[in-house]
Amino acid sequence: MFFSEEDQLPVLNETGFNLTTDEIEELLSMFQSGDDTSSVIMSPNSGSEESNQGVVYSVDERKKRRMLSNRESARRSRLRKKRHLENMTEQVKQLKVENQELKNQYSFILDKCHLVWTEYELLTSEYVALRARLSHLCQILRANDHNY
Repeated sequence: MFFSEEDQLPVLNETGFNLTTDEIEELLSMFQSGDDTSSVIMSPNSGSEESNQGVVYSVDERKKRRMLSNRESARRSRLRKKRHLENMTEQVKQLKVENQELKNQYSFILDKCHLVWTEYELLTSEYVALRARLSHLCQILRANDHNY
């Protein structure tokens, strides 16, 4: 095919694995066959975190691996979403408790304010009454001073 019989020396590919010329020819023939189900692909990194350098996967195997990887990714995403929702739910409960406490404090302060306002109005009316009485007594004293 592409290589002569004496070219059976091992060839170092980019992933660091030795391939003989026969293996390279076999791989090339699989790519050139045009049959997608029987084709193979060198997968130095299939998208997973583990290193699969030099492992040969068929297209179907790659689809299965990608599907499993996508499922796992979706599962992790759902777990993150669930944890986020649980955190938000807990935060809502805490904020509702805090809101109720603030409403209670506001109501207490408002009641105190009404009591103070009522006392202010009472003291103001007593002040006005005492001022009027004092003014009246001063008039009586002045009148008595003019008589003597």
